[in-house]
Amino acid sequence: MESGGHLPIHRETLASAMKHERRWKLHHSKPSSSSSSSSSSSSSSSKAPLIMGFLSCLAWLYVAGRLWQDSQNRIVLSTLLQMNSGNLPKVLTVEDKLKSLGCKEIGRKIVEAEMDLTLAKSQGYLWRNGSTTSAKKLLAVIGVYTGFGSRLRRNIFRGSWMPRGDALRKLEEKGVVIRFVIGRSANRGDSLDRNIDDENRRTKDFLILESHEEAEDELPRKAKSFFSAAVEAWDAEFYVKVDDNINLDLDGLIEILESRRGHQGVYMGCMKSGVVVSEEGKQWYEPEWWKFGDSKSYFRHASGSLFILSNNLARYININSASLKTYSHDDISVGSWMMGVDTTYVDDDRLCCGSSRQEKVCSIA
Repeated sequence: MESGGHLPIHRETLASAMKHERRWKLHHSKPSSSSSSSSSSSSSSSKAPLIMGFLSCLAWLYVAGRLWQDSQNRIVLSTLLQMNSGNLPKVLTVEDKLKSLGCKEIGRKIVEAEMDLTLAKSQGYLWRNGSTTSAKKLLAVIGVYTGFGSRLRRNIFRGSWMPRGDALRKLEEKGVVIRFVIGRSANRGDSLDRNIDDENRRTKDFLILESHEEAEDELPRKAKSFFSAAVEAWDAEFYVKVDDNINLDLDGLIEILESRRGHQGVYMGCMKSGVVVSEEGKQWYEPEWWKFGDSKSYFRHASGSLFILSNNLARYININSASLKTYSHDDISVGSWMMGVDTTYVDDDRLCCGSSRQEKVCSIA
């Protein structure tokens, strides 16, 4: 009984011992796993700096290689630039471009030709129109200013003091040429120009100024064009400018001119002066009024209705036309040109068209 009673106690003790042993193994197995994990983690963390260092070295080598390559490229480019610097085109100036195009040489030849032409003109060598050249020197060329809208006045003159047809040609044989003087329209070749050309073909009594634009504000420049064209077309003792509202006593005018034949430097007309109009908008306004001094008075000059220049004065205008200054009125402009040369002023009241003198050779139509 007793032995049977102790047997369960022993079995319980054995079971307890085995349980304690399992617990002990379990308890001691956990630290081993933790240490293994710890050693693995420490191994991984020790490799990371090595990898980063390796990558840094690669990056440094790449950058250094590129810098070295760029420096070599710059050296090569610099060498090529130095070798070819002599062949590179330089920056061209305007002068260089003109030279390369030949403009400088052409310009020089033009200037030389103009100087030769001026010298030839000053010595009396003038281009002549073959159709109008006369071996005998004419007494006078009379230019009657006209415009596109003055056809009626022209017809009146042709029927009164101005010869026409055969009578006009016979007068030229006696040494007096009369022409209506007109420029060209601003619109070249329009109906205004065509009408003048048609009229001239019928009457043959025009001097057409091809280089002059017929306009009111161009009137002062018309004097330069007229005297230049007249001198080049005819060799005469005198050149006469007449407005198209003036009736002429042609015989009386010829008598005055004959009395002065052979005289040089003669500037004839109805001499006058007057106040310079400085108020803009008024009749006869002169934009450059301040040039005439504080007294605002014009210098002595011939009235624009009719004035006469001797051959050498007309040639002077022809030679220097490009540089002669014009004012607002043609008579003032011509008077200013005469002040600069050796001129004999002839104030003849027979040339005062607006006067009441009976012996005058002109009158307002």
